[in-house]
Amino acid sequence: MNELDTILFDLDGTITDPAEGITNSVSYALKKFGVKVENKSDLNCFIGPPLYASFMKYYGFSKEKAEKAVDFYREYYADKGIFECRLYDGIKELIIKLHSAGKRVVLATSKPEFFAEKLLRHFGLLEYFYHIAGATMDGSRIEKTDIINYAFDGMKSDKQNAVMIGDREFDIIGAKNVGIASIGVTFGYGSLEELEKSGADYIADRVEDIEKLLL
Repeated sequence: MNELDTILFDLDGTITDPAEGITNSVSYALKKFGVKVENKSDLNCFIGPPLYASFMKYYGFSKEKAEKAVDFYREYYADKGIFECRLYDGIKELIIKLHSAGKRVVLATSKPEFFAEKLLRHFGLLEYFYHIAGATMDGSRIEKTDIINYAFDGMKSDKQNAVMIGDREFDIIGAKNVGIASIGVTFGYGSLEELEKSGADYIADRVEDIEKLLL
């Protein structure tokens, strides 16, 4: 694994713990439809997957209603929710080490690129990323497979020398669809069972485990 030169990271649940900001934003959106959430931790299922799909899956929204819900979500998220998160312990140091070792560190996130870049800049991480690949605001690119392919479109890199790191099945399945290796992390919001079932090539329980695999 230490021969790999292109390291793709998911953002939410892998670099940052975004629970507070995402659940507050979802709760804000649901309130617009008269839905009251008693326990915001019930909304952790929104961390990782595309928002449109989650509103339809968990609340039975139609496509049109889900699109409106995402608009409401962004009202709160753009102003407050984006910064209601924290970096996982050791992740910034790992990214800097990978960059210093000559690895191409790439972001592949279902979060819109505008928000992703803003967040990385906020945490002093943007300069260590070779390329940022995120979702579009209009929903035309939201699936992780499309985002990973888009990441490779923006750089010259051999997929045989790349790995995707993420905490949910979408990251692992996306990596497999594109033909690259994957590392599933259990410190995010996906379970070990989910990661193994989706076919993660490696499992990392801690940030330190990623470092051991890649460096």
